[in-house]
Amino acid sequence: MRIIKRLLAALIVLVVIALVAFFAFAPGFVEKARNAVLPHDPYPVSEAAQQLHDRLIIGDLHADPLLWNRDLSRRGDYGQVDIPRLLEGNVAVQVFTAVTKSPAGQNYEENSAEAFDNVTSLAIGQLWPPRTWTSLLQRAIYQAEKLEAVEAALPDQFRIIRTRADLDSLLADRAAGQQVVGGILGIEGAHALEGDIANLDRIEAAGHRVIGLHHFFDNALGGSLHGKDKQGLTDFGRAVVREVAQRGLVLDLAHSSPAVALEVIEITDIPLIVSHSGVTAHCETPRNLPDDVMRQIAATGGVIGMGYWDEVTCGDFTPAGVAKMTRTAVDLLGADHVALGSDFDGSVTTAFDTSELAALTQALLDEGLSEDQIAKVMGENMVRVLRARLK
Repeated sequence: MRIIKRLLAALIVLVVIALVAFFAFAPGFVEKARNAVLPHDPYPVSEAAQQLHDRLIIGDLHADPLLWNRDLSRRGDYGQVDIPRLLEGNVAVQVFTAVTKSPAGQNYEENSAEAFDNVTSLAIGQLWPPRTWTSLLQRAIYQAEKLEAVEAALPDQFRIIRTRADLDSLLADRAAGQQVVGGILGIEGAHALEGDIANLDRIEAAGHRVIGLHHFFDNALGGSLHGKDKQGLTDFGRAVVREVAQRGLVLDLAHSSPAVALEVIEITDIPLIVSHSGVTAHCETPRNLPDDVMRQIAATGGVIGMGYWDEVTCGDFTPAGVAKMTRTAVDLLGADHVALGSDFDGSVTTAFDTSELAALTQALLDEGLSEDQIAKVMGENMVRVLRARLK
């Protein structure tokens, strides 16, 4: 009996050690595999391109580092974005988006809303608070809290932007020489409302200002670009869209079906965004909305954020490849309606991280864009939309 007790005690110790090891190391292994930067030699950047880059106001409409357990106040040796690397890349404004649900087997053609949710596993495996394990709303709120912790850790280098005054103050301080970056919170899919429009108050109170309607599956608001039915807005979806339009919030059509996008254009009178995408004129891919829909979104005064990964560039996601796609988008939509939307840390492999954005400035020059066009694409267009929508 004594031997059995000792064996049982030893087994319990081994199980505890295994669990501690799993929770301590497994999430990091997963992220390293999902958010890799391809090995590469330093990208050449001319003195003229670097000087231009240093003068730019740079903004990125979409990144997902809050999904992971890295400390964003420190420079990471994996992943693609954190505050030190944003400062190295001269980024003024970064949108940090809360991912709250992601279906197993995720693909660009068709996903079921009933598929196993990968974010549940991440929330438990990364030891997020138990309130997040079963609530999409709480996942959005918790990721906002994580960004607030970064702000508290780096008060002189990072600020969360909630209002137009916050944005203007940040840009004024940067113009005066202060090394500081601003973060804007958003949700990737309004399923985080959990079917209750009253929860928009809680989302807004948590600091979220960019409201994406969909992710990779149909939800209570309507059809996803990657869902089963590709339908338009539901009654609930129309109510949420109208409410977002009335508030100081930005409406994001990334991942929404064409039917949803066209209906949103019809029932609103605000500049709309597609935060991270490409354009079909550059290459055919189910990840992108049709070009005629993109033109109508641009006609609202909105912007389309250019992504940095394989599926939107159709193979070449080096700075040169992203610049080539951006050149096509400028030709298609006009220089006033193209922006950056990296999708950094969104389970994508990239060829550069945010500290290397001067290489993109060089590549845009090599593509023949003028300095004025580059300034618009790299951040001025994004800032214009934020000023139009934030209150």
